[in-house]
Amino acid sequence: MSESPQLTWMGKLVLFLFIGGCLFGAYKLFVKPASAPAGAGSSTSATGLLDRLSGNGPAVEIGVAYGTEKKRWLEWAVEEFGRSSAGAKIKVKLIPMGSLEAAQAILKGDQQIHVWSPASALYKDVFVQEWTIQHSTSPIAREEPLALTPMVFVFWQERYEPFLAKYGSVTLRTVSQALAEKSGWAGIAQRPDWGLFKFGHTHPNESNSGLMTLVLLAHEHYKKTARLELSEILDPAFQAWMGAFERGVSGLANSTGTMMRDMVLRGPSSYDGLFVYENVAIDYLKSAEGRWGELRIAYPALNMWNDNPYYVLNTPWSTPEQRKAANAFLDFLLSEPVQKRSLEHGFRPGNPTVPIKVPGSPFVEYQRFGLKVEIGAICETPRAEVINNLLASWQRNQGSR
Repeated sequence: MSESPQLTWMGKLVLFLFIGGCLFGAYKLFVKPASAPAGAGSSTSATGLLDRLSGNGPAVEIGVAYGTEKKRWLEWAVEEFGRSSAGAKIKVKLIPMGSLEAAQAILKGDQQIHVWSPASALYKDVFVQEWTIQHSTSPIAREEPLALTPMVFVFWQERYEPFLAKYGSVTLRTVSQALAEKSGWAGIAQRPDWGLFKFGHTHPNESNSGLMTLVLLAHEHYKKTARLELSEILDPAFQAWMGAFERGVSGLANSTGTMMRDMVLRGPSSYDGLFVYENVAIDYLKSAEGRWGELRIAYPALNMWNDNPYYVLNTPWSTPEQRKAANAFLDFLLSEPVQKRSLEHGFRPGNPTVPIKVPGSPFVEYQRFGLKVEIGAICETPRAEVINNLLASWQRNQGSR
């Protein structure tokens, strides 16, 4: 039997060098690029390929600037999203900011913000107009309403009843009359021990609900639901009435949620009443009852919807991956289970398939506090020039407030 051919010493060396070269090439292609400097072309593609194949790529992080009226709901939603398959590789960073404050931060180039979710679309046209002037492009890639809530008055029950007995109804005009009462509660209800009538709303230059208050003051003054004109905003009679109202307001918080919390925490010594989002009032109804007594909700005759829009931003610092992640989180927020949870926090779900009048709903459970599904007439959102001049005139009237 013939023997198998044997490799010579030189053949073994060649084979060894060939195998070593293959191993080194594989190392250079798949392992080394992971530590290569940013911008090295082949390393990026090779690492990305390995990440996609293994599912071990880095998480995409998005920053969501939101109004604190959504704090409890969004914090819960972020945790649930992280446990879902859609959110497994997405990190959502919640950034609590006043609605107008966030808009100004984006206009100044705040690169941590990839989603803007204000309380309403009231400031949207101003924001888009100012961004377009700077960049000649639209700043919004996608938008959807998350949940709806109107504006409400919230009073301590013991203050609400004598207020109603004196003025007949709770409106911005009757609140203005109470603020103008120099003797305070002594003149309103023969209760000098209650001091002055104390009423609050948020800062119009920082918070949507503060700006909403100014807009509804104008609608109240002119008794109209649509088409506020610039000439009406600049009319001396309206300017004087708005100025008198605002000078009587106690403090100007930058957050609706924070202001409502302070009212419940400190009781009637801080505020007799506030003008806030309906959902914020609902969120605090039970906790207030155990501290200072019941709260009472009243609806203005002229109202506006806060639709809590979710804007996926189309900015230079927002990558395609971040926009895709922002869209995934939006789809999750609009899903039926998450929308049902928003109802528990007092919102009227933005998903029309989710009912409001169901067992356990606050709109069923809390009717005794004045809560109701049907509200007053809804006012039209003013044009950007009206909003800008309303804010400018408020600032001029109030000085440095």
